Amino acid sequence: SDKGFFPKFNERDGEVERKSLNGLYMVENGRPRNPVGRTGLTGRGLLGRWGPNHAADPVVTRWKRDASGNKVAHPVTGKNILQFVAIKRRDCGEWAIPGGMVDPGEKISATLRREFQEEALNSLDKSPEEKAKLEKQLHNLFSQDHFVVYRGYVDDPRNTDNAWMETEAVNYHDETGETMDNLPLEAGDDAGAVKWVDISEKLELYASHSYFIKLVTEKWGAHWSEDPGPECPE
Repeated sequence: SDKGFFPKFNERDGEVERKSLNGLYMVENGRPRNPVGRTGLTGRGLLGRWGPNHAADPVVTRWKRDASGNKVAHPVTGKNILQFVAIKRRDCGEWAIPGGMVDPGEKISATLRREFQEEALNSLDKSPEEKAKLEKQLHNLFSQDHFVVYRGYVDDPRNTDNAWMETEAVNYHDETGETMDNLPLEAGDDAGAVKWVDISEKLELYASHSYFIKLVTEKWGAHWSEDPGPECPE
């Protein structure tokens, strides 16, 4: 309702990306409409923007290894166990993939790297020299081939009828463990704690994060569930 606020929905609005990863969305009475349906909440709610709010979630993984450096397999399935860097969110206390909002004009690749450094390595509290060292160590991991796990609308507790979260979840896998083993995990920014977590279906994670993690285990043929269950198409 602010005078002079005329957002250009469904397109890039200056530095702000108002396009949805899911295609065109409807605008009714000057307000974007949640493409998935009603939530019971109108307005912008706790989100920063009307319409799509873009986030990026870096899923950093490595194989679980024993003291001798050998990969550890799950005793029931025989599949190797994958680990990922998880943060405990300050706002709700749930474990999650580190990640955050894409800044205006920022490329997704830059957001992924920045959020990982801020939340899992506490780069905001580091000296310029320490920060440069972290950047150098992470460069190999973040410049290698990566796997885009998911792009699009996400089920998020903050979604409303007129504002919603969309994310790009990207997996950076450290096959040998050499890059990540030398990086000191330290919670920072929005994270209350950070650690390597063994991946399995027993994990209870924030919002859609369990689904993203499951897709990553499928990609690498890693352990997920002890119960094979009936094979059915997703």
